[in-house]
Amino acid sequence: MKKSLRPTTKVKNLEPNYKGSPDWVVWAAWADRITFEEIKEKSGYSESDVIKLMRRTLKPSSFRLWRKRAKNKSIKHRKKFENLRKRIKSKISKYDY
Repeated sequence: MKKSLRPTTKVKNLEPNYKGSPDWVVWAAWADRITFEEIKEKSGYSESDVIKLMRRTLKPSSFRLWRKRAKNKSIKHRKKFENLRKRIKSKISKYDY
């Protein structure tokens, strides 16, 4: 099996086949390595649409858990993720001799 350069998200539930389906959007929203921008590109759901869908489909406690996770993870937003990587690289480069 060929390995890809992009890390795969290890989840208990397998990825649904059709990328535009609400099931896939819920799966992708839980996955840490899939940003809201990628969800928008592949399914057409904006971040606010994803939040509404998650609120409708999840139990209230599961929704609160997901929302807390999505807010605190910088990786769910591409710009925040890229800025974090730049800061980490600049700190590492200071210590290169």
